[in-house]
Amino acid sequence: MDMSLRNKNLLGINSLGRIGKLLLWNQVHLRHFEGIVVNQGREVGKKLDDLIQTIETDSTYGSIHKFLYGMVGKKAEIKILDAEKQIIEIEGMPIKILKTARSPKDINWLNEGVKIVADCTGRFLDPTQTSDTGPCIRGHLDAGAIKVIASAPFKIKGAAKTPDDATTMIYGINHLDYSPDEHHIISAASCTTTGLAHMIKPLLENDLTSKILTASMSTIHAATNTQSILDNVPKTGTGDLRKNRSLLNNIILSTTGATKALELVMPEIKRFGFMADSVRIPTNTVSLIALNVSFSTELDDLGEPVLNHKVINDIYKAASEGSQKDLLVYTERQNVSADLIGSRAAITIEAHETHTRTGIIELDSAMLAQHGIKTDKELAVPITNAKICGWYDNELGSYVYSLSKLIKYIADKSI
Repeated sequence: MDMSLRNKNLLGINSLGRIGKLLLWNQVHLRHFEGIVVNQGREVGKKLDDLIQTIETDSTYGSIHKFLYGMVGKKAEIKILDAEKQIIEIEGMPIKILKTARSPKDINWLNEGVKIVADCTGRFLDPTQTSDTGPCIRGHLDAGAIKVIASAPFKIKGAAKTPDDATTMIYGINHLDYSPDEHHIISAASCTTTGLAHMIKPLLENDLTSKILTASMSTIHAATNTQSILDNVPKTGTGDLRKNRSLLNNIILSTTGATKALELVMPEIKRFGFMADSVRIPTNTVSLIALNVSFSTELDDLGEPVLNHKVINDIYKAASEGSQKDLLVYTERQNVSADLIGSRAAITIEAHETHTRTGIIELDSAMLAQHGIKTDKELAVPITNAKICGWYDNELGSYVYSLSKLIKYIADKSI
């Protein structure tokens, strides 16, 4: 470990991919840690300046200067402290780059003085694997870290269960369940699951909307690096051929594991059916959740449903001013996706697009008898369907901001 980082509170970041680089930006701004150790595991370009340029610039969000100081602000000061040891400084924060180890167990976080690691590779996501079987997320613990946070959902092979020391957490949803003595490998879920959880939370916590019968969602999702720029030939065993089609030219139907991950942080949703899908579109960031929910409701004395779009919007507005302040934003403006680039809320409710319709479902006595309910009368049950839209910046704004808050909480409770 270099003397310039000795005895500092450090964050380790494994990989400077989309989330890793933007997490680095956010940490330079937030100053949750005194320094950062980044493991890239290989050379970037031909010299250290090439790596600095990679960190400094971004085609989606502009430069780190714009991020820190705005369009007309000053330039962030970036200095090389030690070229041989790959140590740079951004706005006074020392950052050391490691470039030799690819497997987490070989990174030697202990020697670098790193206790908290954010694994942003998107590769090491099975907490049941051990270093004996190959590179895995648990290898970070073997290398000296005490906690590792994955910036993606767990992917456990086969029927294996999540180990007791691993858990999935979303800040503002279930992060208070974190136990320093018990949890050592934490998944921060996905950008979509994070946004969806904050959309569902206010509904479950209000008596008028807690009686959810069914729910479904579609995320209209910006492109990601898992897609192909141009059409290519699928790999052996590929099941979804659409991922190999050009993201520049198509609307692509896809899948999402958002509801599966949501059950891990909000177990109560298991009681009603929840379907989810994804539609990939050729934009570079900001996605939209279109949430459809059916509620059991009541009628007032005039025969009108007590649940309508105004009531739902009021629930979200109250949440944005209360327990979910800064994590859920309520807006009555008419937005397009570009308006939400950089937005730091986990979800922004587009109140203008909240719609409800109430219908009467007639249940005859014969059908009820099949379920053990005996009655001579036909029952009329009011059901309200609601459509609610929420924006989220699936990279820097919504997800990385929520991830940063979770990392800080875990670090504060663990060190």
